[in-house]
Amino acid sequence: MTMSRRALLGAAGLALASPALAQTAWPSRSIRLIVPFAAGGAADSAARVITPRMGERLGQGFVVENRTGASGSLGGGEVARSNDGHTFLWDASSHIVNPSLLRGLPFDYATAFTPISLVVSFPSAVAVKNDFPARNLAEFVAAAKARPGTLTIGTQGNATAGHLGLVAFARRAGIEVVHVPYRGGSAAAQDLASGAIDAVFTTLVSAGPVVDAGRARFLAVGTLERVESRPDVPTIHESGYQGFDSNEWAGFFGPAATPPAVVRQLSAALTEAVADSTIRQRLVQIGCVPQATSPEAFATFVREGREAMATLVREANIRAE
Repeated sequence: MTMSRRALLGAAGLALASPALAQTAWPSRSIRLIVPFAAGGAADSAARVITPRMGERLGQGFVVENRTGASGSLGGGEVARSNDGHTFLWDASSHIVNPSLLRGLPFDYATAFTPISLVVSFPSAVAVKNDFPARNLAEFVAAAKARPGTLTIGTQGNATAGHLGLVAFARRAGIEVVHVPYRGGSAAAQDLASGAIDAVFTTLVSAGPVVDAGRARFLAVGTLERVESRPDVPTIHESGYQGFDSNEWAGFFGPAATPPAVVRQLSAALTEAVADSTIRQRLVQIGCVPQATSPEAFATFVREGREAMATLVREANIRAE
């Protein structure tokens, strides 16, 4: 058999091009995902549920690494500086709060990252100790107004999503309470269960165990719609504070120079993973609300959230610890 000169040249060109194409194919090795929070927490757990399925779609596995410190900015900075094309960030609400609280950051949150997808939210909740007389949010607000500046409410820490949510709710409700910051929502929930504080404004994940043990009661959740895992708990929105929506969340970011093609691949892999019924069930079980979004929608969400948090931090005079 013989080949024409054109066919021979075409075959040679393809042979020469193949190595170059192989070199530019993404991902070409394991994907490193930086989680700037402690292992075993809600955000970390959600990442470890989702990434194995993403790896199946992308043909390369994920290596999840916890890089804690400085309200998540240490891990964020590591991703912002990366240029290997395979290092990404799994960040939470601190991503939109840190720019207003932390000084001297070596990077700008607004320009150092490429938003890829919002992945899950962690509904906030108001829970009270068992002997607190309020049976619903209206009665809780009435109790707070009757005793201004005396009710103690715990959160997962100063300047956290729980603290900011509490400030936002107190401003909407016109109440004055005593904020008690803890090193994590679980610690706040334990003090609630013992009766050391009156209430908590933290995540369902953190308060759920003490409520399930009959040592505290939920009054409301901070989502606009009722949560699948707690359908009997009304929302703050439906309890008279229309539009109130304050929750922790986790999303996927790349460095600023992440190529659009890579963004599309990661977004598609995330969407597929979150749509998987088994993965959704596991996320719901740990207290998450799965909600993968497009990169464009996530970029808008982050920008608007950063602006809203800047206003809240300034007006409420919130300071980092």
